[in-house]
Amino acid sequence: MSIDLNCDLGEGFGAWSMGNDEAMLGLATSANVACGFHGGDSDIMLKTARLAKARGVSIGAHPGYRDLHGFGRRPVPGLTTSEIETLVAYQVGALQAVAALAGHVVSHVKAHGALSNVGCVDDTTARAIASAIKAVDRHLIFVVLPSSALARAGEAAGLRTVSEVFADRAYEDDATLMVRSKPGAVLHDPEVIAARVVRMVQDRAIVAASGKTIKVDVDTVCIHGDTPGAVTIAQRIRQALDAAGIAVAPFSHRFG
Repeated sequence: MSIDLNCDLGEGFGAWSMGNDEAMLGLATSANVACGFHGGDSDIMLKTARLAKARGVSIGAHPGYRDLHGFGRRPVPGLTTSEIETLVAYQVGALQAVAALAGHVVSHVKAHGALSNVGCVDDTTARAIASAIKAVDRHLIFVVLPSSALARAGEAAGLRTVSEVFADRAYEDDATLMVRSKPGAVLHDPEVIAARVVRMVQDRAIVAASGKTIKVDVDTVCIHGDTPGAVTIAQRIRQALDAAGIAVAPFSHRFG
């Protein structure tokens, strides 16, 4: 049994930094790199791609709404299908170009923040994201939440998809992520999170905040790099997976 650990990285901007990307790249097997719209810039993208290549970590584009002030966590209503396709294609292409400078290759795409949240429940947004990915490179892997509109759109577009669960986020009974404004939406105890990850991988299921068990595909686990104690949490997850006999490897390796 094996699992991928993905982490959102490169989310600083200019002189402003976020998280300990170098440490997280020693623990994650896939990195989702901010592409300049919610965080990140060309220099940070290049640095992240170089570090990832040196550590043998796969990289993917992490496109979001154009919202630096809100870190891409605020919905941007009123965008047309074409506008959504363009903002996604622009960001994916930007990372592909910068990754080439680093001698690395972009393997996947994972929507960020509010763009992902909207895409999970809105078929039009989900189809626009999938359409943009397919147009840029139909061989890119699409990271999606299981049973979501994103998953359906990716499959309909003929993209290779992998299903993601979150190590430190609480779930509702419909398998959607609990909004961050709710108490308990983000978990912080490394021991609790690590035990939860092992259970999700072994049982191929998530447990909602209500206690409901929901069977889902589990191909990759997101470990956030911007939460307090992120490195300690990631280290404990790796230790727990190792103790359970669960190997950690990039999901991109499955596709050759």
